Amino acid sequence: MNKIIYLILLTMTLLSCAKRERIVEMQKEYDGPMLELEDVIFYYSDSALVKIKGITPHRMEYANGNQAFPEGLYLEFYDETGKVESTIDANVAFYNKEEDHWLGQEGVVVMESETGKNLKTEELYWEPAEERIHTDKFVTITSEDEVLYGKGLDAKQDLSEYTIKNPTGDFQLEEGSEKF
Repeated sequence: MNKIIYLILLTMTLLSCAKRERIVEMQKEYDGPMLELEDVIFYYSDSALVKIKGITPHRMEYANGNQAFPEGLYLEFYDETGKVESTIDANVAFYNKEEDHWLGQEGVVVMESETGKNLKTEELYWEPAEERIHTDKFVTITSEDEVLYGKGLDAKQDLSEYTIKNPTGDFQLEEGSEKF
């Protein structure tokens, strides 16, 4: 009788271990999103002041902390008074947690709120820690009195300062200016 009980317990233990191994194996194979959210509005704040507002129709979060926004992402950046300084709008976006940077793709538009200056490109990286944006792709910057084109850009996220790496187009220079 003891042999039968021992045999039954041994069989149950082996089956239980095999089941656990299959569950662990299935978990290792899955690399899709751990969480999907629809119609999301999120905020980032510092010292009780809202710094960034994000709006997206679809947000996917992964186990490693990365995020994907396959239906687009719209970000608003606020100054210390709560006024919108600039916005970024992208048709597709990604966040890489390990490198702490964001990537916008497909019809990316950055708008500076006060002057209406805007940047258009097909791919743009945003580095939140440095409050900077950059790309190696073709860019168009439109302001009230000029349109600039080029390939590659490094700028503050509010477009108050920017450098186009390989500029083209018509440039307006002030008389007596030594910069060029």
